[in-house]
Amino acid sequence: MWYWMLLLTGFGFAVAGGTVTITYLNLVPAGLNWIEFFILIRTRVECYFFPVGLIFITTALILMED
Repeated sequence: MWYWMLLLTGFGFAVAGGTVTITYLNLVPAGLNWIEFFILIRTRVECYFFPVGLIFITTALILMED
């Protein structure tokens, strides 16, 4: 049961972080170059939700016995 909760929490984090990262991609056509974009992504805490979510999902899938 706990593995399913970890999986769903990771999915929520991955969706939230991925959505924010894609939203910040709209700044590139507005004049931001790629180096500035990656610096911006690195400084935003909400963009770290995506890799944390992927780690949660991977951990839950590895630990599931079914």
